[in-house]
Amino acid sequence: MPNETLAKHLFHWDAQPMKWAMRLRVALYLAQALDYCSSKGRALYHDLNAYRVLFDQDGNPRLSCFGLMKNSRDGKSYSTNLAFTPPEYMRTGRVTPESVVYSFGTLLLDLLSGKHIPPSHALDLIRGKNFLMVMDSCLEGHFSNDDGIELVRLASRCLQYEARERPNPKSLVTALTSLQKETEVPSYTLMGISSGTASSAQSLILTPLGDACSRMDLTAIHEILEKVGYKDDEGIANELSFQMWTNQMQETLNSKKHGDTAFRAKDFSTAIDCYTQFIEGGTMVSPTVFARRCLSYLMNEMPQEALGDAMQAQVISPEWPTAFYLQAAALFSLGMDTDAQETLKDGTNLEAKKNSRS
Repeated sequence: MPNETLAKHLFHWDAQPMKWAMRLRVALYLAQALDYCSSKGRALYHDLNAYRVLFDQDGNPRLSCFGLMKNSRDGKSYSTNLAFTPPEYMRTGRVTPESVVYSFGTLLLDLLSGKHIPPSHALDLIRGKNFLMVMDSCLEGHFSNDDGIELVRLASRCLQYEARERPNPKSLVTALTSLQKETEVPSYTLMGISSGTASSAQSLILTPLGDACSRMDLTAIHEILEKVGYKDDEGIANELSFQMWTNQMQETLNSKKHGDTAFRAKDFSTAIDCYTQFIEGGTMVSPTVFARRCLSYLMNEMPQEALGDAMQAQVISPEWPTAFYLQAAALFSLGMDTDAQETLKDGTNLEAKKNSRS
């Protein structure tokens, strides 16, 4: 999508914070998307978060299809911090329609606060009637207390510990429809972007990896990923219990080790199998493993799966240029050249920002 993710506009904005009316619109559009999916028998959505929400060329929010699940065991683990995981998933390992509503509640907190606040902390503030402490300070004076309180209450209902006490998507649509503001103003105006145009794909000064992805040179991409290794995983938080360390860690590490051996030997089918075992083990999170499985999928002519892995790497490490470059490669493979160019540009900008800090 040409106008980036909700996470970008909420957490990493450049010119202006997202307006209150636009935040309410995002919440409504997402509730409508979940209600539509539910009506079509696809009520399960894995790991709903601000990186799964994209903005189209007119500034309207769209829900990525990569979280849609056929059944409750399709999503083996939540890639985000465990503090944001639905409590019943922690108990059973199963995703339910009510789990999706819980995750929608965490998105409402993102929209309210402009930050990724753990639900437990936000609920403590709400119970203490300190709801203004939850609100984004950039919104001060731009919303009514009544509207703020109503959205906080809705988030609180979505985040109920007991799944049966949470609202369903249809009731969320009803509640959010009544809160809408400036409904006659187009989304692109509220977002401060141009209508119907993606940002121009200017000539870019590409890094070797960016250049390889732009040319779909999979051999060169493989050589670069192999050379870089796992250094970009440094600083990625992995929350593990002692039991996980003692009972599962060795098996998980062995899966990654076998995957790395197969990846080095260019046995990409075996690499996919081993990396999948590592990911489904759920004891560690590694953006590099998703990047390597992404390339392995591309080598096996599975671009849709590759794109999903590249996006998952971005969820884990939001400012990692490699995740964007690999998304571009997958998009080129899918024939989505305009989106690929935009994603390539995003990766290049992140690389430049990263280099300017070093």
